[in-house]
Order: sequence, then C-alpha cells, then structure tokens
Amino acid sequence: MTEREADGGDRRSGAPFAPRLAAASLSGQSDAAWARAATPYVGAAFLGGIALDEPTRAAAREMVARDREEFLPADPVGFVDEQLAALADAPLRPGFNVRATSPGPIREAATVCADRDAVVEVNAHCRQDEMCDAGAGESLLRDGDRLCTCVRAAARVGATVSVKVRTEVPGVDLPALCTRLDDAGADVLHVDAMDSEAVVGDVARKTDAFVLANNGVRDRATVREYLALGADGVSVGRPSDDPAVMERVARAVDDWFTGTAPDAATSGGPDP
Repeated sequence: MTEREADGGDRRSGAPFAPRLAAASLSGQSDAAWARAATPYVGAAFLGGIALDEPTRAAAREMVARDREEFLPADPVGFVDEQLAALADAPLRPGFNVRATSPGPIREAATVCADRDAVVEVNAHCRQDEMCDAGAGESLLRDGDRLCTCVRAAARVGATVSVKVRTEVPGVDLPALCTRLDDAGADVLHVDAMDSEAVVGDVARKTDAFVLANNGVRDRATVREYLALGADGVSVGRPSDDPAVMERVARAVDDWFTGTAPDAATSGGPDP
C-alpha cells in the first residue's frame, strides 16, 4: 500500500485542470494579472515563484541584487492568498510555485492554496546558485527524503500538490524520484525536460501522477512530441505572455485531446 492509499485513497482521478495547457511560473513576473491574461488559452496558471522562509528570502534578495526579478513581499503567505483571491472569478485553475527549505512554510502556503482551490507547487527546479546553496530549488532533487517530506506536508492539508522538477541533474534518477514523490502525495509532476525529452516518457511510465511537460513548448510539433511520449499536458514558460504562441499551442493541445491531431491515434494520443 502506498502512503497515498494509507492517507485515504487516490485524489488524482481525472485531470486537475482543463484544457490541459498551463502557463508556467516565471520568477518575479508571474502574478495574478499575468495569469488573467492567459485565460483565453490555458486551464491553469502557476504564479510565483515565491520564497517562503528566511533562507530562501535571503537567497532571493541576493538574486535581486544581481538583477534577477523576484517577489519579496513582507508577508509571503499573505501574498499568496492575495494573489489567489484576485483570481477567484478567473476561468482557470491557479497554482502557486513556492520555495522553502523545510516543510513548515510549504504547509502554510498549501493550506491557503487548498482554501482557494488552487494547486501548490513545490519548487525543486530553480537552479540559481543562491537558492541551491540555501537548500531549496534544484538541491531538493538531490535530497529526496526532504523533498518527499515537503510534498507529504502539503498533501496532508488537502492541497492539490504539484512538484516542479528538471531533468539532467547529475546523480539524480528522476523517474525513480518521481515514483517516490507520487507515493508521497504529488498529484502533478511538472517536468522541465531540458534537452532530455524522453525522460518525460520515463516519468509517465513510472507514476500515476498527472505529468505536465515543460521546455520549448511553442507549436504543434513540440506539443505532439511531449504528448506522444506520454505526458498528460504541457506548459508554456517564457512565451506565456505572447498571444500568438499561446493560441498556436492551445489549438494543438485541443486537437490532440479531441482526436483531430493527424497522428494522435498512432502516436500515443486518444483514439479519433
């Protein structure tokens, strides 16, 4: 029996949002206004990232000092609540990408997200040196026990939990780690494929979580590549504020899942 089953069953029946296209968080830029602008195209938008505890906030301040953009409100959990409240009437499922070094602050943010019917996304993705040195972001991929503890803390307050991960981290068997994250309570595995797109398929085969593929999603070809590998949906990062890109990607996602993509039936997509 998995930890999820022991805690009361599988909450992942069906997709956590529709259409199966998300706007992915951009550090210091992805706020409620950004998410609302994406509503014609997406089923979800991940705001943030937001540094929750003092080690990650100190790292964020260092990053700002070298011209990175970061959200640094006085009350980060209050900021999460405020931003989600601003999307209460928006026709999408909001999420918030959060960074912390321990489960306590993640649990607080997850409670807010659960109350707002939003997804909390644990950031095990940021590769900025300051954030990794603080013990957050990508460094969590190398500390699977601590990452699973953070995921478990978020899941146990009733939040829908996403984990943002990346491929190509030396010494990390990402599909094996994602199996553990699945058992710990992750509903969504948000995989930045980097230049290792096939790993998305490896993760999809290893887990029952909703696999959201990220990196380079710009057009029909990239959408079809990820979905044919077994991803359940895709996300767009940097071009998420470009209507032309978003319309193109949204059309490709819709075609795939309605069976109108030319090779959907033969490449792992739905039957026509």
